[in-house]
Amino acid sequence: MDSRLTTEIVAYNIESALNAQAGGADRIELCDNPSGGGTTPSVGTVELLREKLDIPIFVMIRPREGDFCYSDLEFEAMKRDISHCKDRGADGVVFGILSPDGSLDFDRCKELIELARPLQVTCHRAFDMTSDPFEALESCIEAGFDRILTSGQQTCAHEGIATIAELVERAGNRISMMAGCGVNEDTVQKIIEETDVREIHFSAKDDRPSKMKYRNKAINGMGDKSGKEYSIRIASQNRVARICQMALAADSSVSS
Repeated sequence: MDSRLTTEIVAYNIESALNAQAGGADRIELCDNPSGGGTTPSVGTVELLREKLDIPIFVMIRPREGDFCYSDLEFEAMKRDISHCKDRGADGVVFGILSPDGSLDFDRCKELIELARPLQVTCHRAFDMTSDPFEALESCIEAGFDRILTSGQQTCAHEGIATIAELVERAGNRISMMAGCGVNEDTVQKIIEETDVREIHFSAKDDRPSKMKYRNKAINGMGDKSGKEYSIRIASQNRVARICQMALAADSSVSS
């Protein structure tokens, strides 16, 4: 397993992906729908960014927001999305499927992993919704995942440090544990130093104002995102650079 710390930025749009690369990130996780926790982006976005980026692109495979217990039709959609990603040059895919009892849906996950190869495969934070993280760890390893994104089954990774550290220890060299959610300038050093993760995942979130000069003040909310028409969520290039530098410094301190 690579000893160098890897930084991954979750990018919800083209601008964020470009900012992530410019800020020095090692990889992006490409998603849509930030308010829903991330769903599958469009084929056109994947295709375009593959042309524009030099760093790896891992694509979220999630047919809807909500839980991770999917119908047969949703599972079929996930398979088709994986095939589209392979055809358009993605480097990896990101997904997770759970059974109603809170365990990993082993058979379905294994089927998607086999379909995705030779791409890298990450189990996303569906892992944090499992009933037993240590049992789920072994299931992920047996199914063939390359890494697990986790906050230690807490809202934010810095609140789940003890669990993440134990997962890292139990995983050994069998699978990579990637800490994510709530990773920022205030928490990244502590998370790395106290968990020994080799991968870190964050958003470097910022909002920029719309470039629209005309604004219809009679409408406040398209759908359920009140007031968001003229505010664009992006990954900040400056924050990406700053957090990456802090992460690498913390990692060097741990390694020395």
